[in-house]
Amino acid sequence: MNLPAVPPPEPPAPPAARPAWLRALWLAGGVTALALGLLGLFLPLLPTTPFVLLAAFCFTRGSPRGERWLLAHPRFGPLVRDWRARRAIPLRAKRLAWTMMALSSVWALWALPSRVGWIPAVCCAAVGLWMARLPSR
Repeated sequence: MNLPAVPPPEPPAPPAARPAWLRALWLAGGVTALALGLLGLFLPLLPTTPFVLLAAFCFTRGSPRGERWLLAHPRFGPLVRDWRARRAIPLRAKRLAWTMMALSSVWALWALPSRVGWIPAVCCAAVGLWMARLPSR
């Protein structure tokens, strides 16, 4: 049985074609996501990689300048380019994320009340499984 080919998704409209208020919202989302990603370098419960990828997604829709800066960044640029080209995350980033999520989950089980202490572990397990299914660079 032959299934019809699925057409590729249409690329997003160029930021200039969007209203200024919508571009500002996308820009604010990108800046917020990038700030959370930078905080994730120091706080174990905030993973850096997903927030940097979210920032790139937002900048694509709201700020060509922000997107260019992120793609040219020596640390974050290769991560975003690999994600866009192959939906790949570097193995080193995966290992670091899994380690930090495991440590954070253990800490949450110890520090939080027992009725909610399991929630971070479930969320981290879901993110960890999702990341494991992605190709590595």
